[in-house]
Amino acid sequence: EETQSIPAAGSKLAETASHSGAVDPSPDRSPAADRPLQSTSAGSPPSGSSTSGGALYHPFLSEANAERLAVTLCRMRGAALKLGQMLSIQDDTIIPPQVQKILQRVRDNADVMPRKQLEKVLVRELGPDWQKHFQEFQYRPIAAASIGQVHRAVLTDGMEVAMKIQYPGVAESIESDLSNLRRVISMTSMLPKGLYVDAAIAEAKKELTLECDYLSEARHQRHFQCLIRDEPMFIVPDVIPELSTSRVLTSTLVKGLTIDQICQMDQFTRNKVAQKLLELCLRELFEFRYMQTDPNWSNFFYDHKNNKLILLDFGACRSFDKSFVDEYIKLVYGSAVGDRQMIIDASIKMGFLTGDETEEMMNAHASAATIVGEPFAQPAVFDFSTQRMTRRVNELVPAMLKHRLTAPPPESYSLHRKLSGSFLLCFKLGAKIQCHDAFMRIWERYSFD
Repeated sequence: EETQSIPAAGSKLAETASHSGAVDPSPDRSPAADRPLQSTSAGSPPSGSSTSGGALYHPFLSEANAERLAVTLCRMRGAALKLGQMLSIQDDTIIPPQVQKILQRVRDNADVMPRKQLEKVLVRELGPDWQKHFQEFQYRPIAAASIGQVHRAVLTDGMEVAMKIQYPGVAESIESDLSNLRRVISMTSMLPKGLYVDAAIAEAKKELTLECDYLSEARHQRHFQCLIRDEPMFIVPDVIPELSTSRVLTSTLVKGLTIDQICQMDQFTRNKVAQKLLELCLRELFEFRYMQTDPNWSNFFYDHKNNKLILLDFGACRSFDKSFVDEYIKLVYGSAVGDRQMIIDASIKMGFLTGDETEEMMNAHASAATIVGEPFAQPAVFDFSTQRMTRRVNELVPAMLKHRLTAPPPESYSLHRKLSGSFLLCFKLGAKIQCHDAFMRIWERYSFD
């Protein structure tokens, strides 16, 4: 029998960001998805599009192609949605409105594994007597993720747990899914050469292969607990090792407010949450050199009563070489103080630039970095609610796509997803926080090799 009691908040709620990974179960297709694909030149908005107000025209996707691509991503679950994350199409300031509607429909209509299929996975992973571990198991999932779904359960000792159970066949289909998506992109020429899609696909394959190994995620989760042990405001749920395998991950169930709920709270609380999460992001990169790179808003809960921030989902963790971080912190510092040459030098050393780019490309690259560095530039409180950073950077994208000579370094795909996600979180919360001092404290005590 399905249990009926569902907590207000579980390990990962079904309301997720645009890369939730849910599959649209409906066979119906939207009218735009049936229209022929269109090819749009970078920098040339299709007729009727707008570059001011509302959703901003995306420089490399016509609206019809964007919707068709979004439908493809959603139906292909984890593998294709990972590529969507890496191409940064989740920002609601630049996604065409119909794509937002598609992704919302997907979030609202997530496919659920049939009970027989779910039980088959549990028998395979935990044994035929898997039910002996539980007083209660909730068959209806409390969350849907890109490669699995989450169920609430109660252990025999009364402990509430969240069990993330992987969809059958996801790990085995990564390569074929990404190959199929690459074929769609190639046949339609919907993305420009300057986006280096092959490099993004190669990195997506590596990430997804690791994320499909829940034992690896369990190790990341325990390691992250150790890293933040000096941060009393943060909580990472405990892993239950005896009920975790490569396809099932069981952790203590945590409850709290979602980011959407925090958005309805007072300015002080929103500032506090944004400040702590941004500071953690900086520490992950520049102190730990170890980062949880999935900025999905459903990976954060806030326990208002106990003033605790709960961190979830550690499948997308990665480490960074000291040599890379040494140059990246110079890039951020150069962006904060407006030192164009420091930006260019660090970018060449990391592989963002070759040094042979046109002056237009160099200027666009440096300008984009300077815009992104603005929160760290002024000692005053930075008001994210009034900023249009995404729009301004987006205006530089056509030039960078046209003149780019090399793919970004592999580390940048997951890193920039996390950094942009952290900024988008601050935008969503309408945060007014001190970014300059937070970064400069790290800069001043940073030790270079």
